[in-house]
Amino acid sequence: MPLAVPKVAVIGGGGNVGSAIAFSLIAMKFPVTVLVVDIDDKLAMGQALDIGDAAFLSSGTCRMGTFEEAGQCDVIIITAGARQRPNEPRSELIGRNYSIIKSIVEKMGSIKKSSVILMVTNPVDILTDIAQKVSGLPRNQVIGSGTFLDSGRLRNELSNVMGIAPSSIHSGMMGEHGDAQFAAWSMASVGGTPLLEHPKLKNVNLDELEKGVSRKAYEIIEAKGSTYYGVGMHVAHIAKSILGDECKVYPVCTYVDEYQCYLSVPAIVGSTGSSTLPLNLSDAEQEKLKSAANKIKSLCDKY
Repeated sequence: MPLAVPKVAVIGGGGNVGSAIAFSLIAMKFPVTVLVVDIDDKLAMGQALDIGDAAFLSSGTCRMGTFEEAGQCDVIIITAGARQRPNEPRSELIGRNYSIIKSIVEKMGSIKKSSVILMVTNPVDILTDIAQKVSGLPRNQVIGSGTFLDSGRLRNELSNVMGIAPSSIHSGMMGEHGDAQFAAWSMASVGGTPLLEHPKLKNVNLDELEKGVSRKAYEIIEAKGSTYYGVGMHVAHIAKSILGDECKVYPVCTYVDEYQCYLSVPAIVGSTGSSTLPLNLSDAEQEKLKSAANKIKSLCDKY
Protein backbone atom coordinates (compact mmCIF):
# COMPACT_ATOMS: atom_id res chain seq x y z
CA MET A 1 0.00 0.00 0.00
CA PRO A 2 1.55 3.37 -1.01
CA LEU A 3 2.51 5.80 1.72
CA ALA A 4 0.28 8.84 2.12
CA VAL A 5 1.71 11.97 0.51
CA PRO A 6 2.11 14.74 3.12
CA LYS A 7 0.02 17.86 2.71
CA VAL A 8 0.98 21.48 3.26
CA ALA A 9 -1.51 24.34 3.26
CA VAL A 10 -0.29 27.84 2.48
CA ILE A 11 -2.89 30.25 3.87
CA GLY A 12 -2.54 33.57 2.12
CA GLY A 13 -1.12 31.62 -0.80
CA GLY A 14 -2.51 34.09 -3.29
CA GLY A 15 -0.05 36.76 -2.17
CA ASN A 16 3.61 37.26 -3.02
CA VAL A 17 5.03 35.54 0.08
CA GLY A 18 2.53 32.68 0.09
CA SER A 19 2.95 31.90 -3.61
CA ALA A 20 6.75 32.06 -3.28
CA ILE A 21 6.57 29.48 -0.48
CA ALA A 22 4.25 27.23 -2.49
CA PHE A 23 6.48 27.47 -5.54
CA SER A 24 9.62 26.78 -3.47
CA LEU A 25 8.08 23.60 -2.06
CA ILE A 26 7.37 22.39 -5.60
CA ALA A 27 10.77 23.51 -6.91
CA MET A 28 12.55 21.44 -4.21
CA LYS A 29 11.03 18.35 -5.86
CA PHE A 30 9.80 17.04 -2.52
CA PRO A 31 6.83 14.62 -2.73
CA VAL A 32 4.14 16.81 -1.23
CA THR A 33 0.68 18.13 -2.00
CA VAL A 34 0.58 21.91 -1.66
CA LEU A 35 -2.81 23.56 -1.10
CA VAL A 36 -3.05 27.25 -1.97
CA VAL A 37 -5.66 28.80 0.34
CA ASP A 38 -6.81 32.41 0.24
CA ILE A 39 -9.91 34.49 0.90
CA ASP A 40 -9.60 35.56 -2.74
CA ASP A 41 -10.63 32.34 -4.49
CA LYS A 42 -9.82 33.66 -7.97
CA LEU A 43 -6.28 34.66 -6.98
CA ALA A 44 -5.73 31.35 -5.18
CA MET A 45 -6.90 29.45 -8.25
CA GLY A 46 -4.59 31.42 -10.53
CA GLN A 47 -1.54 30.83 -8.33
CA ALA A 48 -2.37 27.12 -7.95
CA LEU A 49 -2.77 26.66 -11.70
CA ASP A 50 0.49 28.51 -12.43
CA ILE A 51 2.51 26.63 -9.78
CA GLY A 52 0.79 23.40 -10.88
CA ASP A 53 2.38 23.85 -14.31
CA ALA A 54 5.81 23.88 -12.63
CA ALA A 55 4.86 20.69 -10.75
CA PHE A 56 5.13 18.79 -14.05
CA LEU A 57 8.89 18.77 -13.39
CA SER A 58 8.54 17.97 -9.68
CA SER A 59 7.54 15.15 -7.35
CA GLY A 60 4.94 17.39 -5.76
CA THR A 61 1.53 18.63 -6.78
CA CYS A 62 -0.25 21.94 -6.23
CA ARG A 63 -3.92 22.81 -6.20
CA MET A 64 -6.34 25.28 -4.67
CA GLY A 65 -7.67 24.28 -1.25
CA THR A 66 -10.25 25.33 1.32
CA PHE A 67 -9.75 26.51 4.90
CA GLU A 68 -11.39 23.30 6.14
CA GLU A 69 -8.88 21.21 4.16
CA ALA A 70 -6.05 23.34 5.52
CA GLY A 71 -6.96 22.34 9.05
CA GLN A 72 -6.31 18.69 8.19
CA CYS A 73 -2.88 19.25 6.62
CA ASP A 74 0.38 18.11 8.17
CA VAL A 75 1.85 21.61 8.03
CA ILE A 76 -0.25 24.77 8.03
CA ILE A 77 1.74 27.78 6.84
CA ILE A 78 0.15 31.15 7.58
CA THR A 79 1.26 34.14 5.53
CA ALA A 80 -2.02 36.08 5.61
CA GLY A 81 -2.15 39.29 7.57
CA ALA A 82 -2.62 43.05 7.56
CA ARG A 83 0.15 45.29 6.33
CA GLN A 84 1.38 48.13 8.49
CA ARG A 85 -0.17 51.44 7.47
CA PRO A 86 1.96 54.60 7.26
CA ASN A 87 2.64 55.92 10.78
CA GLU A 88 0.52 53.11 12.30
CA PRO A 89 1.64 52.06 15.81
CA ARG A 90 2.87 48.46 15.96
CA SER A 91 0.30 47.72 18.67
CA GLU A 92 -2.56 48.52 16.27
CA LEU A 93 -1.05 46.30 13.56
CA ILE A 94 -0.85 43.45 16.05
CA GLY A 95 -4.49 44.01 17.02
CA ARG A 96 -5.65 43.82 13.42
CA ASN A 97 -3.57 40.72 12.77
CA TYR A 98 -4.90 39.10 15.95
CA SER A 99 -8.38 39.33 14.45
CA ILE A 100 -7.16 37.87 11.15
CA ILE A 101 -5.38 34.92 12.79
CA LYS A 102 -8.42 34.21 14.98
CA SER A 103 -10.66 34.25 11.89
CA ILE A 104 -8.32 31.86 10.02
CA VAL A 105 -8.36 29.36 12.89
CA GLU A 106 -12.15 29.56 13.11
CA LYS A 107 -12.51 28.96 9.37
CA MET A 108 -10.31 25.84 9.59
CA GLY A 109 -12.64 24.34 12.18
CA SER A 110 -11.21 21.25 13.88
CA ILE A 111 -7.43 21.23 13.38
CA LYS A 112 -5.73 17.84 13.09
CA LYS A 113 -4.03 17.09 16.41
CA SER A 114 -0.67 16.28 14.82
CA SER A 115 -0.58 19.39 12.59
CA VAL A 116 2.24 21.90 12.91
CA ILE A 117 1.42 25.56 12.36
CA LEU A 118 4.23 27.57 10.79
CA MET A 119 3.69 31.31 11.15
CA VAL A 120 5.29 33.68 8.65
CA THR A 121 3.18 36.83 9.01
CA ASN A 122 4.92 39.72 10.81
CA PRO A 123 5.47 40.56 13.59
CA VAL A 124 6.15 36.83 13.54
CA ASP A 125 7.28 36.41 17.16
CA ILE A 126 4.06 37.85 18.57
CA LEU A 127 1.73 36.31 16.00
CA THR A 128 3.24 32.87 16.62
CA ASP A 129 2.25 33.26 20.27
CA ILE A 130 -1.25 34.37 19.24
CA ALA A 131 -1.61 31.44 16.80
CA GLN A 132 -0.72 29.01 19.58
CA LYS A 133 -3.24 30.53 21.95
CA VAL A 134 -6.16 30.61 19.49
CA SER A 135 -5.42 27.19 17.95
CA GLY A 136 -4.95 25.35 21.24
CA LEU A 137 -2.14 23.23 19.77
CA PRO A 138 0.84 22.41 22.01
CA ARG A 139 3.55 25.09 21.97
CA ASN A 140 6.06 22.85 20.23
CA GLN A 141 3.61 22.41 17.33
CA VAL A 142 3.29 26.14 16.66
CA ILE A 143 6.47 27.77 15.41
CA GLY A 144 7.48 30.80 13.36
CA SER A 145 9.96 31.41 10.55
CA GLY A 146 11.90 33.60 13.00
CA THR A 147 15.43 34.69 12.14
CA PHE A 148 16.17 31.84 9.71
CA LEU A 149 16.19 34.23 6.74
CA ASP A 150 18.22 36.80 8.68
CA SER A 151 20.74 34.09 9.52
CA GLY A 152 21.00 33.16 5.85
CA ARG A 153 21.74 36.78 5.05
CA LEU A 154 24.43 36.83 7.73
CA ARG A 155 26.10 33.73 6.35
CA ASN A 156 26.05 35.16 2.83
CA GLU A 157 27.76 38.34 4.02
CA LEU A 158 30.38 36.37 5.93
CA SER A 159 30.91 34.14 2.91
CA ASN A 160 31.71 37.19 0.78
CA VAL A 161 34.27 38.35 3.32
CA MET A 162 35.87 34.99 4.12
CA GLY A 163 35.69 33.18 0.79
CA ILE A 164 34.02 30.18 2.43
CA ALA A 165 30.73 28.61 1.37
CA PRO A 166 27.87 30.00 3.50
CA SER A 167 26.69 26.46 4.30
CA SER A 168 30.06 25.83 6.01
CA ILE A 169 29.77 28.89 8.23
CA HIS A 170 27.85 28.17 11.43
CA SER A 171 26.48 31.45 12.68
CA GLY A 172 23.09 33.01 13.13
CA MET A 173 20.89 35.89 14.16
CA MET A 174 18.82 35.45 17.30
CA GLY A 175 16.20 37.15 19.46
CA GLU A 176 13.48 38.97 17.56
CA HIS A 177 12.80 38.92 13.83
CA GLY A 178 12.99 42.68 13.85
CA ASP A 179 15.08 45.50 15.25
CA ALA A 180 16.01 43.58 18.42
CA GLN A 181 17.76 40.77 16.56
CA PHE A 182 21.49 40.23 17.12
CA ALA A 183 24.33 38.07 15.83
CA ALA A 184 25.38 35.38 18.29
CA TRP A 185 29.11 35.75 17.61
CA SER A 186 30.16 33.73 20.66
CA MET A 187 28.45 30.60 19.24
CA ALA A 188 29.67 31.08 15.64
CA SER A 189 32.24 28.74 14.14
CA VAL A 190 33.78 27.51 10.91
CA GLY A 191 35.45 24.12 10.63
CA GLY A 192 35.18 23.69 14.40
CA THR A 193 37.14 26.90 15.06
CA PRO A 194 35.51 29.97 16.66
CA LEU A 195 34.50 32.26 13.82
CA LEU A 196 35.99 35.39 15.37
CA GLU A 197 39.45 33.79 15.33
CA HIS A 198 39.46 33.64 11.52
CA PRO A 199 42.15 36.01 10.16
CA LYS A 200 39.91 37.45 7.44
CA LEU A 201 37.62 38.91 10.09
CA LYS A 202 40.43 40.71 11.88
CA ASN A 203 39.74 44.14 10.36
CA VAL A 204 36.02 43.70 9.70
CA ASN A 205 33.58 46.01 11.50
CA LEU A 206 31.24 43.35 12.87
CA ASP A 207 28.77 45.90 14.21
CA GLU A 208 28.34 47.38 10.73
CA LEU A 209 28.06 43.94 9.17
CA GLU A 210 25.41 42.93 11.71
CA LYS A 211 23.51 46.18 11.18
CA GLY A 212 23.58 45.68 7.42
CA VAL A 213 22.05 42.22 7.78
CA SER A 214 19.26 43.45 10.04
CA ARG A 215 18.46 46.29 7.61
CA LYS A 216 18.56 44.27 4.38
CA ALA A 217 14.79 43.75 4.26
CA TYR A 218 14.28 47.53 4.28
CA GLU A 219 16.69 47.85 1.35
CA ILE A 220 14.76 45.26 -0.67
CA ILE A 221 11.39 46.77 0.22
CA GLU A 222 12.58 50.23 -0.84
CA ALA A 223 13.75 48.85 -4.19
CA LYS A 224 10.85 46.53 -5.11
CA GLY A 225 8.07 46.94 -2.57
CA SER A 226 8.31 43.67 -0.64
CA THR A 227 10.42 40.59 0.02
CA TYR A 228 9.26 37.12 -0.93
CA TYR A 229 11.77 34.89 -2.76
CA GLY A 230 14.21 34.63 0.15
CA VAL A 231 11.55 33.97 2.77
CA GLY A 232 9.81 31.60 0.34
CA MET A 233 12.78 29.26 0.10
CA HIS A 234 13.65 29.44 3.80
CA VAL A 235 10.09 28.63 4.91
CA ALA A 236 9.91 25.77 2.41
CA HIS A 237 13.03 24.24 4.00
CA ILE A 238 11.48 24.52 7.47
CA ALA A 239 8.35 22.77 6.19
CA LYS A 240 10.46 20.05 4.55
CA SER A 241 12.30 19.41 7.83
CA ILE A 242 8.93 18.98 9.57
CA LEU A 243 7.44 16.73 6.87
CA GLY A 244 10.52 14.53 6.60
CA ASP A 245 11.24 14.56 10.35
CA GLU A 246 14.74 15.67 9.37
CA CYS A 247 15.46 17.17 12.80
CA LYS A 248 17.57 19.93 11.32
CA VAL A 249 18.68 22.80 13.53
CA TYR A 250 17.31 26.14 12.34
CA PRO A 251 17.00 29.52 14.11
CA VAL A 252 13.20 29.59 14.23
CA CYS A 253 10.65 31.25 16.47
CA THR A 254 10.06 28.69 19.20
CA TYR A 255 8.74 28.78 22.76
CA VAL A 256 11.56 29.21 25.29
CA ASP A 257 10.53 28.10 28.79
CA GLU A 258 13.20 30.22 30.50
CA TYR A 259 11.68 33.42 29.15
CA GLN A 260 8.06 32.24 28.95
CA CYS A 261 7.65 33.51 25.40
CA TYR A 262 8.45 32.80 21.76
CA LEU A 263 11.96 33.76 20.64
CA SER A 264 14.16 33.07 17.64
CA VAL A 265 16.85 30.66 18.80
CA PRO A 266 18.47 27.54 17.30
CA ALA A 267 15.94 24.70 17.57
CA ILE A 268 15.56 21.13 16.35
CA VAL A 269 12.81 21.09 13.72
CA GLY A 270 11.04 17.78 13.10
CA SER A 271 7.65 16.12 12.74
CA THR A 272 6.43 17.28 16.16
CA GLY A 273 7.49 20.88 15.61
CA SER A 274 10.45 22.34 17.47
CA SER A 275 12.52 21.74 20.57
CA THR A 276 15.14 24.07 22.00
CA LEU A 277 18.85 23.50 22.54
CA PRO A 278 21.17 24.75 25.30
CA LEU A 279 22.58 28.19 24.47
CA ASN A 280 26.19 29.10 25.14
CA LEU A 281 25.97 32.87 24.82
CA SER A 282 28.25 35.56 26.19
CA ASP A 283 26.96 37.75 29.02
CA ALA A 284 26.33 40.63 26.61
CA GLU A 285 24.39 38.35 24.24
CA GLN A 286 22.37 36.95 27.13
CA GLU A 287 21.32 40.51 27.95
CA LYS A 288 20.31 41.11 24.32
CA LEU A 289 18.22 37.94 24.33
CA LYS A 290 16.61 38.90 27.61
CA SER A 291 15.83 42.37 26.25
CA ALA A 292 14.21 40.86 23.13
CA ALA A 293 12.21 38.48 25.32
CA ASN A 294 10.94 41.30 27.54
CA LYS A 295 9.89 43.29 24.47
CA ILE A 296 8.02 40.34 22.92
CA LYS A 297 6.45 39.12 26.17
CA SER A 298 5.12 42.56 27.10
CA LEU A 299 3.13 42.63 23.86
CA CYS A 300 2.06 38.96 23.94
CA ASP A 301 0.67 39.31 27.47
CA LYS A 302 -1.97 41.69 26.12
CA TYR A 303 -3.63 38.91 24.13
